[in-house]
Amino acid sequence: MTSTDDTPRPAATLVVFRHGPAGGAPQLLMQVRAASMRFAAGACVFPGGAVDPADAALAETLPMAEGWDGLPDMAARIAAIREMLEETGLAIGLTHRDGQPIDAAQAAEARILLAQANGALAPVLDAMGWRVNAAALTPLARWCPPLPRPFDTRFYLADLGSGQVDLSHEAHESERLLWLSAHETLAQADAGGLSLVFPTRRTLERLAQFSSFEEARRHALASPLDTISPAIIEAEGTSWLTIPEGLGYPVTRERLETARRK
Repeated sequence: MTSTDDTPRPAATLVVFRHGPAGGAPQLLMQVRAASMRFAAGACVFPGGAVDPADAALAETLPMAEGWDGLPDMAARIAAIREMLEETGLAIGLTHRDGQPIDAAQAAEARILLAQANGALAPVLDAMGWRVNAAALTPLARWCPPLPRPFDTRFYLADLGSGQVDLSHEAHESERLLWLSAHETLAQADAGGLSLVFPTRRTLERLAQFSSFEEARRHALASPLDTISPAIIEAEGTSWLTIPEGLGYPVTRERLETARRK
């Protein structure tokens, strides 16, 4: 199929939870993107990226679970898992073939192998004796903003638990990694310390409603997964960027003049 600037490119992003310090609100893994990036330059986002052909090829070899949205969903889950390993060094949605968890040293080794394989996850799985545990990811949303060269991005949730892991950002794509609660991220953005694109801000507002990963997961499973394509409307003498009601978001519009779209 021939691609054009207006053909949405499949992508995925992964929202990773960990327990908050001293029993506080759960923290989310955030990434500040490099200023040189084409999309969301300098913005604070959840790790993720485009679905690569190798992700789709690997998806074709894995079994589908009941209720999943077929191969596109599996390819997006693989992309989210791969991007997380590549961008942060965190092995989410991966286990040894015998079901044993992956330790930090093994994740670091796999990250090096991933770079050597030009970002293809399948050779890494073979070398490490791992398998994909796609069920570790819970679908949250699907966004496809009407922009030039748009991304059709599936959002997933995953739980890290205690979060005692070593992380390091991938210098080409990001400036730093942050563990912050949804409320803390929003507060820093409102104070001017962080920049948020429209889908990220709406997602943080949504997740700020919950005091644990399990609460957020139950909410996600009970919510519709309609594709969200923000629209501009005129109301109350101003322009608003809006999303539909009924999809789990407590805030569904923002003044166009303040909404960061890309």
